Amino acid sequence: MAAATEYKPKKWTYGVHPGVKMMQDWIAALPAKTGRSLQQWIDLTKKQGGKTEDQRRDWLKREHKFGTNAAWTIAQRASGRGGDEDDDPDAYVRSAHKYVEDMYAGKKAALRPIFDALMREGHALGNDVRACPCTTMVPLYRHHVFAQIKPTTNTRIDLGLCLRGVKPTKRLLGTGGEAKGDRITHRIAISSVEEIDDELRKWLKRAYEADAE
Repeated sequence: MAAATEYKPKKWTYGVHPGVKMMQDWIAALPAKTGRSLQQWIDLTKKQGGKTEDQRRDWLKREHKFGTNAAWTIAQRASGRGGDEDDDPDAYVRSAHKYVEDMYAGKKAALRPIFDALMREGHALGNDVRACPCTTMVPLYRHHVFAQIKPTTNTRIDLGLCLRGVKPTKRLLGTGGEAKGDRITHRIAISSVEEIDDELRKWLKRAYEADAE
């Protein structure tokens, strides 16, 4: 009997996450808004903000009135965490490949064929679809996130969908996201490639088309 052929994951081309541009804009505006560049804030935080990341975050918020996200970013970088992938498109894309490899390693490796199949379905919807990986999921964008691919357990991927106003069904499960104002409002649980069928494609296409504006 011939040995089973080892699955070879597809090498995808990823888009740059919108958060990278937001970070670039924030960094560029810092000197005019605060009188210091990001690096100057990092240096000052190391000197005066305390020793731990929590202390530095609290100091930035208390003494310099930074918001939570800004204080988190500066404190994180002052502690040697965070990196170029946050604000450098090329660095982000390099990291994106590692995010996906890490997501589907070890006990979740068997889910990789499902991920690749869902990516094919997403990209088949139109040339304007971009996949922009995070550390725990891969959102699919048109103008906004309209779907996300998440390996929720070792045996299941959840395809999250933005389907506002759609009543959940036995298969199309509600996430509670609509009431909370989240983009993802529904999910479909997938445990095998065979479960990627016409019904799933219908809901995926509907989410894509709803983000046409």
